[in-house]
Amino acid sequence: MGNPYLQYKEAFEAIGCQVAVDEPMKQHTSFKIGGTADLFVTVHDTAQLTAALRLVRKHEMPLFVLGNGSNLLVSDKGIRGAVLRLGGDFCEMHMAPDGTLHCGAGAQLSRLCAFALEHSLTGLEFAWGIPGSVGGAAFMNAGAYGGEMKDVVIACEHVSLRGCSTSFTGEALEFGYRHSAYSDGGFIITNVIFRLQKGDKAAIKAKMEELMGRRKDKQPLEYPSAGSIFKRPAGYFAGGLIEQCGLKGAQVGGAQVSPKHAGFIVNVGGATCDDVLTLIGNIQEKVKAETGVDLECEVRKTGE
Repeated sequence: MGNPYLQYKEAFEAIGCQVAVDEPMKQHTSFKIGGTADLFVTVHDTAQLTAALRLVRKHEMPLFVLGNGSNLLVSDKGIRGAVLRLGGDFCEMHMAPDGTLHCGAGAQLSRLCAFALEHSLTGLEFAWGIPGSVGGAAFMNAGAYGGEMKDVVIACEHVSLRGCSTSFTGEALEFGYRHSAYSDGGFIITNVIFRLQKGDKAAIKAKMEELMGRRKDKQPLEYPSAGSIFKRPAGYFAGGLIEQCGLKGAQVGGAQVSPKHAGFIVNVGGATCDDVLTLIGNIQEKVKAETGVDLECEVRKTGE
């Protein structure tokens, strides 16, 4: 059967969106895994986003909103309907008169960290090297080395799936471990507002370099992966449990438990989504049998 959503390509283009048909999702995920998306739609501003959401509703199209694809496992069969990516205005950032930093949800986290450094602002050093988008990082309250997004984010602006623009601030953001008010869906984050502190530029740079050095030493950055595969179980480290069970280097097809850090599954070449899911299942089964601990996936799975 052909692509049933091809008929809507021109409608998206008519409102100014950029559209690719049968787009390979492996080009848009850090795992380098995934079949094709029927329509891969890039929106450049809020007007285009709300118009695109109207189209999606009108034609009852399945919708998936993509960040930087760094915490994502896409099915080998791909994604039906429309995959929506934020570009253009959603990648801009600026300092507001009140001293807060406003950043579009589509911007790379690395660009935001570099921007903060340039303005001698401290608080985001922990995020240097996290490979996500700013919206994705807020969505999952990304964190590392003792810092989390909840420490620096004071508000998120969003559009509901019905096209209404509102925001969450403070406690309404519901930040928890790898969780936010956005985790259950229903909203698309468009802009994230940060409160950072003035700091010493050289000290900020040194801290960023130190943390990046620690990442390179400990993490298998030379292979495609989706970062930590499992959430940290209470009282344990997932990587430690996996190593303790003798699973370092375990492999299914092109998917391997990294010999460098057992908390990562890496794509050593041609890994499929099924390879990764089988390996995840094997790990969970063995860790549960030998330690009694249930490992919960941190990586989001999507697609047919």
